Amino acid sequence: MKMPDGEIRAIVAETLAEQHRVQQDNIDAIVLKAVASVLASFGIEEDDRKEVRADFQHLRRWRKSVEQAQSYTFKAVITVIATGLMGAVWLGVEVVLSK
Repeated sequence: MKMPDGEIRAIVAETLAEQHRVQQDNIDAIVLKAVASVLASFGIEEDDRKEVRADFQHLRRWRKSVEQAQSYTFKAVITVIATGLMGAVWLGVEVVLSK
């Protein structure tokens, strides 16, 4: 008994789709296992996800505050230098005018 071409194509397409789903499930499982083992090697267990996230958030806030402090320090140094130069110029002008 001969099957129509449309049925054959549908069966082949369904088979290929199922194989793709199985492969994707296998890949997902392998990746999940690999990531879990890498994190475990760093001492991070699956139950610690919330704590690890909080740690990273804390580190990000700390880094941003340090960057902001560096920015303010740079601005303060520039202001002090500019003020010193302006004071020196003012004193120079006063000395020249007082003669």
